[in-house]
Amino acid sequence: MNTAHDPTPPDPTPPDPARHLIRYGGSFSPELIARAEGSFVYTVDGRRILDFTSGQMSAILGHSHPEIVATVSRQIATLDHLFSGMLSEPVLELAARLADSLPAPLEKVLLLTTGAESNEAAIRLAKLVTGKHEIVSFARSWHGMTHAAAAATYSAGRGGYGPVSPGNYALPTPDAFRPDFTRPDGTLDWERQLDFGFGLIDAQSVGSLAACIVEPILSSGGVIDLPPGYLAALQRKCRERDMLVILDEAQTGLCRTGNWYAFQRDGVVPDILTLSKTLGAGLPLAATITSAEIEQTAHDRGFLFFTTHVSDPLVAAVGNTVLDVLERDRLDERATAAGKLLREGLRDIARRHAVVGDIRGRGLLQGLELVEPGDPDASADRLGAAVTRRCFELGLHMNVVQLPGMGGTFRIAPPLTASDDELGLGLEILEQAIAESV
Repeated sequence: MNTAHDPTPPDPTPPDPARHLIRYGGSFSPELIARAEGSFVYTVDGRRILDFTSGQMSAILGHSHPEIVATVSRQIATLDHLFSGMLSEPVLELAARLADSLPAPLEKVLLLTTGAESNEAAIRLAKLVTGKHEIVSFARSWHGMTHAAAAATYSAGRGGYGPVSPGNYALPTPDAFRPDFTRPDGTLDWERQLDFGFGLIDAQSVGSLAACIVEPILSSGGVIDLPPGYLAALQRKCRERDMLVILDEAQTGLCRTGNWYAFQRDGVVPDILTLSKTLGAGLPLAATITSAEIEQTAHDRGFLFFTTHVSDPLVAAVGNTVLDVLERDRLDERATAAGKLLREGLRDIARRHAVVGDIRGRGLLQGLELVEPGDPDASADRLGAAVTRRCFELGLHMNVVQLPGMGGTFRIAPPLTASDDELGLGLEILEQAIAESV
């Protein structure tokens, strides 16, 4: 209907998101966002909210970073999108720079859009190169919502959708706060747990184990930092079975943990690495990276991953700008320093509030797990939801893990550009929200 000359004044009632949107998980925020800048988002009513989640854990340079804005403006006016077989200078430059930032033999790059897509490509590569089909991942994993990525995801979303890809197996998650295998002193015995997990996998496998895909820090799984030594031991298990190791660094890659890549702490090099969220700093850019040997074998066997936005120049140019800023401003060092400040602030809150059961993580990816007063073994979903609501009312967006039984765990991931004052403000609001919600 043509309403260009309709004299009826606009309805002051805010739009109902449930009227036309398919609800895709969790709940929508209660206020519409009009704009974002730096570490803050602003509602249509002008209210300022500190973003302690970097958007969807992605905007590592903050919102509307001036150099990203300039790159997008320049590139979209010059070269934005091409036929998937055509290449451009930004794509070649970004691939070379990513290869230079990584240890050998990681040097071959496929530029895509989302984390799910990069994991899909990685799993497809692994199956083709090994000639096998079975995939192992953690029981609290999240690798995406597309077919193979969703089949390797166990933390949520499995019920009601029918069969997934055959040959997917789950490893127990090494959660040091709630250990299922313990040493005499009560600490997590992850070595025995890992042996037990692979024993179960060996009992189920039909002899076609292709790869294991894991995050160095399980984010949606509750910000579970793998114990030092775990990745190396996992890699040895995979080598014994001629499996490839895929590391999903969607949220940990590119300086967030204080290292350029989280796996560097452990002295291991994966066979395939996937990057996404942080690479585009909020724009849809992802990468699947592997060795020349794996790429050659896959190519010889007809590897196919032809997508609409593979090797798009616009987002590749953004990726180059992200690397420029990370390198120039030494944001790996900033993440280390700011992470220490954030961690100490969270520990101070824990010392004053018994409902804070655990603080964990690295750099500017920290987790805070709440426990129910008087019952630390009970789920704190109710308390987590109450703290989340109060934080939002006070002007802080916190990201609680929105999965059954994990609703008391917060993922805290401010932009790497957040100031000390902004971190302090977030900690102050969080403590007030906890105090008022118990």
